[in-house]
Amino acid sequence: MSSGADATADTLDVVTSILVLNGPNLGRLGSREPDVYGTGNLEDLRVALESASRSDHEIDLRQTNDEATLIGWLHEAVDNGSPVILNPAAFTHYSYALRDAAALVTKAGLILVEVHLSNPHAREEFRHTSVISAVATGVIAGFGFDSYLLALELVERRLG
Repeated sequence: MSSGADATADTLDVVTSILVLNGPNLGRLGSREPDVYGTGNLEDLRVALESASRSDHEIDLRQTNDEATLIGWLHEAVDNGSPVILNPAAFTHYSYALRDAAALVTKAGLILVEVHLSNPHAREEFRHTSVISAVATGVIAGFGFDSYLLALELVERRLG
């Protein structure tokens, strides 16, 4: 019988992809409020993440405007043992269904980093509350694409 540390190492060895999941309206990056979200689009983000990656893990970047699809992707992360970088976008503030799916990820012992391009606390009051943060491994916000890059660095460091 292997020790807990060996079992954890075995689990980490099978991780093949890091899911980078993006919620509603993030498919409009580059054209939507560039003063808030920057001028880069999702393809620019993909290139930045792949360039910054220091591991053999695939960066699997996805975006949807559909809550059910995003929840399904979190279920997939649990089933495949994949760490998640999640920008829930507007779902951040009210989707308890997404919160429950995010909790499945962290309760499975997987990393889930909540990211935001802007600093929600420096914006409208309704953006100050995240229903996701309490179940996430951690939160990085306010650094544009660097929020994702910092999250990627952390995930890769934790994976070893």
